[in-house]
Amino acid sequence: MLATLVSLFLAWSSPALGQSYPTKPVRIIIGFPPGGGTDKLARLLSPKLTANLGQSVIVDNRPGAGGVVGADLVSKSAPDGHTMLVTTSAYVISAALDQKLPYDPIMGLVPVSMFAISPSIVVVHPSLPVKSIKELIAFAKVNPGRLNYGSSGNGTPYHIATEMFKSMTGVNMVHVPYKGAAPAVFAALTGEVALIFANIVSGLPHAKTGRLRALAVTTAKRSPIAPGIPTISESGLPGYDFATWFGMLAPAGTPTNITQRLNSELRQAVNTAEIRSALLADGAEPIETTPEAFAQVIKSDIQRFTKLAKQVGMTID
Repeated sequence: MLATLVSLFLAWSSPALGQSYPTKPVRIIIGFPPGGGTDKLARLLSPKLTANLGQSVIVDNRPGAGGVVGADLVSKSAPDGHTMLVTTSAYVISAALDQKLPYDPIMGLVPVSMFAISPSIVVVHPSLPVKSIKELIAFAKVNPGRLNYGSSGNGTPYHIATEMFKSMTGVNMVHVPYKGAAPAVFAALTGEVALIFANIVSGLPHAKTGRLRALAVTTAKRSPIAPGIPTISESGLPGYDFATWFGMLAPAGTPTNITQRLNSELRQAVNTAEIRSALLADGAEPIETTPEAFAQVIKSDIQRFTKLAKQVGMTID
């Protein structure tokens, strides 16, 4: 009889919780400083979510340790849907490179949805005598250790993207880490480094002016932001695929009704013409996923990045 009563209570309370949610303002934790890409996308979505949820959706920046501080805060928050995490691929990179995280990246938070992906763009200094990925691979193979590439720091997405390229091609290029994306792009512009896997928004304008030469984008499909630029996969390295994703996660134990509600609201938001055009302007492609599909991406990325990090001896700053 007790088991029956508990089952009846859960059957009644779970829908009720989902229907009444949210009961107070929803706080979105960003583990990065204000003004960055993740912060901009979260603030782009928050007014639409506020209107649809009927409660204020507030962006709260808690930067530190490449997003780990923010993720830890959310993992320890009440699982009631009122404290959420918006993060990027940095979440899985941290898990791959740091085996002593203060939370379990698989079990400590539950995926709600990815809502955007952003490709990187491979750009080289015009002095480098290559005009395609095939030519870059060929040049690097006959000049081992001669080419250097810039990144926004050890363990950052652009570092990972380039090391994937090196691993799949067997080329030897020297990594030069910088303290952020802007100085890394500047190093490519001045010829201090020969190439960089850059954020498409920061790299594409320089390619259009001729100050850098664009070779390819890193995603499996061509980007609608630059449809004329081929992918790495179609340019001589089949199977290469790297994108920086943006997504929302909740504390473990958050009721399914709430995560499904938030998933639905995110889908509706990114499907509006206003949000889609704004995302594309910021170099991000709108995307929809189920919580289950997002969970699979997280697990898969942690596995492949952990393997890569061990192969190349990668560490995080």
